[in-house]
Amino acid sequence: MDPFLGFFVVAALGLLGIRVVHAGTVSMNDSICTVHASLDGSDDAPAILAAFDLCRRDSVISFVDDLYHIESVMNTTNLSNVQVNLHGTLLWGTNITYWRANGLPLDYLNMTTAWAFGGDKIVFNGYDRGTFDGNGQLWYDFTNGVSNLPGRPISLMITDTTRSVFSGIRFVQSQFWTMAIKSSDDVLLENIYVNSTSSSRAPARNTDGVDTFFSNQITFRNWTVTGGDDNISLKANSTNILIQDCVFHGGLGVAIGSIGQYPGVFETVENVTAERVSCFGTRYSGYIKTWTGIQQNFPPNGGGGGLGYAKNITFRDFTLANVTDEVARITQCTSFSGATGGCDTSLFQVSDITWGPMTGNVLSDTIAQLQCSGASPCPGVRFVGMDDIATSGSSRRVACSHVVDPSGFNCTV
Repeated sequence: MDPFLGFFVVAALGLLGIRVVHAGTVSMNDSICTVHASLDGSDDAPAILAAFDLCRRDSVISFVDDLYHIESVMNTTNLSNVQVNLHGTLLWGTNITYWRANGLPLDYLNMTTAWAFGGDKIVFNGYDRGTFDGNGQLWYDFTNGVSNLPGRPISLMITDTTRSVFSGIRFVQSQFWTMAIKSSDDVLLENIYVNSTSSSRAPARNTDGVDTFFSNQITFRNWTVTGGDDNISLKANSTNILIQDCVFHGGLGVAIGSIGQYPGVFETVENVTAERVSCFGTRYSGYIKTWTGIQQNFPPNGGGGGLGYAKNITFRDFTLANVTDEVARITQCTSFSGATGGCDTSLFQVSDITWGPMTGNVLSDTIAQLQCSGASPCPGVRFVGMDDIATSGSSRRVACSHVVDPSGFNCTV
């Protein structure tokens, strides 16, 4: 049966109070929509879209089967008071040509997503087993280290979402960034597991755990993230962000940015606290990166010249185990691939940044690399309780440029 025909059949019978189960479709009982996977492994996206259309308000949508095949993009936005129960695995298809041509726009950085999801008063529960499987190894091998290949989709974009909770969801082998959170307010994401690693020589490049844009009052609690880039990244106009009780394996730690990528555009990151975070083999604990003040090419693989500020950022109560490069890092030298120079040109203001207290070790003799722009030096950079961090040698270098009145440390280079 055609999935949409099946949808109309079960919807009509649902009005009669009859529960109908049909492969690849959706059954409805009162205000509960149950999505049933196809028996032949064909695309389950039409049935999923039908369920969200039928039960988009004051309803429950349940995925009860073990495996659903997602072969086409999905847009399920403008939901209201909906609970989503994911008990099985959503497995994204392998048609790279389709995904590159049909991804839904992120409307930022010229990127796309495979699923746009959002609404008000949403509860999305994976019960610690519901899984998004992006079939990412195909993408890692296909891109072969190219970071921002056009059309490489983000697994899930949470957009225009308010007063909502996402809990107990697993994400494995994401195609690109695992999640983007855009234009949202008052959202809690807790007990989230992310693991995107390559089994070949091709790296799992740019497999961020999550990136935020134009969002306020977002809480990340009890995340475990293993990936090839930022574990959690906060980008343009991310405010009042709380990160708590997370564990990172590999990756770059908590990232502020990159930001300042659009010339002349004013953007901010403000009031961010990351606390009680364990970093195992990450490159940094938390770091800040802006583009230079010189535009070169266009996003996602170029840009620069952006304006704005990042301030009141705190990384505290971190436990570090074999952090590879530095504990703390600021760089205002991000530029188009292959471009050099311009590191003192950014007008994007970085200020009021605190690292510590922290314990553990770093596999270098450098505690921090703090490269602020000469055109906009950094005031209010503080270290608190960082003396117990062990280095690989006898020295404890803190390399600085254009840091104004540092507190709790001395610049040694």
